[in-house]
Amino acid sequence: MALTLLELAHWSTWAVCAVLKLPQLAAVLAAGSARGVSLGSLLLELAGFLVFLRYQIYYGYPLQTYLEYPILIAQDAVLLLFVLRFNGNMKRALLYAAMFWGGWYVLTLRRWIIDLAMNLCTLISAASKLAQLRCLWQTKDSGQVSALTWSMAAYTCATRIFTTVVTTNDLSVLIRFITMLILNIWVTVTILRYRKTKKTD
Repeated sequence: MALTLLELAHWSTWAVCAVLKLPQLAAVLAAGSARGVSLGSLLLELAGFLVFLRYQIYYGYPLQTYLEYPILIAQDAVLLLFVLRFNGNMKRALLYAAMFWGGWYVLTLRRWIIDLAMNLCTLISAASKLAQLRCLWQTKDSGQVSALTWSMAAYTCATRIFTTVVTTNDLSVLIRFITMLILNIWVTVTILRYRKTKKTD
């Protein structure tokens, strides 16, 4: 029974992550605007994803526990390009790519670097969610921010809490997913709150 639940959790996480950023991408493209999408949040999220993926690979964790991360990174990279384009900052794309590419290799120069980075990864990922919350609070407008994307992210965190407990039981990974679950739910509720406020005005 536990094995069936584990497989279901893996497959549902992969399926959700395969389309996780598509509602956000569609909203930005349809509006021709990245209004409400925090560039800082996106950059921090991408950094957190890269650190987490590198950590999982470095320690040889089972592929099924992190298979969604290359997909999420690709989707975030595309979203980043759209946000930069609509904000008129496309010149920064190469700089960001170089920073992320260099960081990918620096992470595994020494074991202490990847371990420290993983511990900081939770803070980085939390900062990305808090940056998005700050943007929402300041504008009091959810703009093009997709509640569906954020709620799907909350679901994947919940499934990853279960899969982590069953497979690796890595405390750093568990703390990260629990923190991200709470913050993803918070962002989703905030998006819906400001969307509702906007419609009733």
